[in-house]
Amino acid sequence: MAVLAPTPAILRSYRLSRYEAGGAVLHVGRIATGLDADWAARLAGGGLVLLSACNPGGRRQPDGWNDRMMRRLAEALGRVPHAPGHGRLGIWSEALVLAALDRRRGIALARRFRQNAVILVARDRRVKLHLLVA
Repeated sequence: MAVLAPTPAILRSYRLSRYEAGGAVLHVGRIATGLDADWAARLAGGGLVLLSACNPGGRRQPDGWNDRMMRRLAEALGRVPHAPGHGRLGIWSEALVLAALDRRRGIALARRFRQNAVILVARDRRVKLHLLVA
């Protein structure tokens, strides 16, 4: 299954969504705030990545399938510190994981799960949407 390039509407949704994980509420284009002490310390030590295994290739999948993929993502993360979270816009919500990964490893893992994008969090920088497809 090929990964679909996000439409302008989906790009807008990514940018308007509210992302919650690790005690923080994150928004694309804003500085990350509200991380608990453990996550703030991890952020100081390197980047954080918000990623999902749901709805690969930009195609909606059944909830049970998405749940299984999120368990596989957690297994793939192994001992990497991670916390469950979600992205939400209106009535739409999708499971995410906040992981203490450098951006390259996070991007590689997201590609493995055929995702369109990841959210990158860096200390004293605006939260960034990073597209994985052109």
